[in-house]
Amino acid sequence: MSYTVNSKSMKTLKLIALLAFGLILSCGDNQDDLPIPNGPRLIIKLKFDPTQERLGNLGQPVSVAAGNAAQSPSIHRMSPNYIEFAPTATTALGTGEIIFEGEGTTLGGAQAIDFQNAFFAGNNEIFGTIPLSAVSAGNYEWVRVSLAYQEGDIDLLVNGQDITGTLASFVGYNTYITSFDLNGNSIDINANKAQGFWVFKALGGFPTQGQAPEGATTVPNPLFDSSPIPQGSCVVTGEFENGLTISGNEIEDITVTLSFSINNSFEWTEVNADGKYEPEAGEQVVDMGLRGLIPSVSN
Repeated sequence: MSYTVNSKSMKTLKLIALLAFGLILSCGDNQDDLPIPNGPRLIIKLKFDPTQERLGNLGQPVSVAAGNAAQSPSIHRMSPNYIEFAPTATTALGTGEIIFEGEGTTLGGAQAIDFQNAFFAGNNEIFGTIPLSAVSAGNYEWVRVSLAYQEGDIDLLVNGQDITGTLASFVGYNTYITSFDLNGNSIDINANKAQGFWVFKALGGFPTQGQAPEGATTVPNPLFDSSPIPQGSCVVTGEFENGLTISGNEIEDITVTLSFSINNSFEWTEVNADGKYEPEAGEQVVDMGLRGLIPSVSN
């Protein structure tokens, strides 16, 4: 999978990713010596909302599928891999204003997100900044965000006991993972993993791994008819309520908050109809996607 890049060159995009967003992202061991941009900035924040409307792939409200159950996880952090502002509903993916694109690699074979160089942010935290002078002036109605990873706590029933554990969800189109830490355990993968790969670790337990079915990860796109996205991507689309205007003459920072719906976003097949996730009973994870995106603008 690849994205069509607009008039900015890939070299410029990588410069933005490494020098602008790399300043204040929560995962950067090698970011301490980078310079802080001068002038007004575009600030990107993340928000995870369990009460936000629950949407399906077409951007319409949906309930949990018959025979399934779901819960709203407690998300600790997420990792966007691509952020684009789109002027209109007919702007094709990749032809808007791409303000961030994460690193990719072919070390695992096919092109994939390079998880070792991913950036993260928690709820109501700043994901990164970019000088407003690097953003083309214009009016933007929509934002597209490709999510690569989300990590949070879920509840489950094991041996009759209610327990909580941490779930690492790789929701990007394809991700190359060497190793990562989950609840104090180093998880070694050293391979590409398709969308829907997950690792779960309960306190005091051993990590377990699994794979959601192909095509099962929900990716809401209200512009399905006018601006489709590639199958298997995780490009969530959301509309600015009053648009985003960049004049090119700003003297103050602009903050864009990306609010993701996690309303019953962790879904599984029910064997025991009790609303509790019971892997020992054969209940299978079928969806770990996001359930909507609402971007907002503030100064």
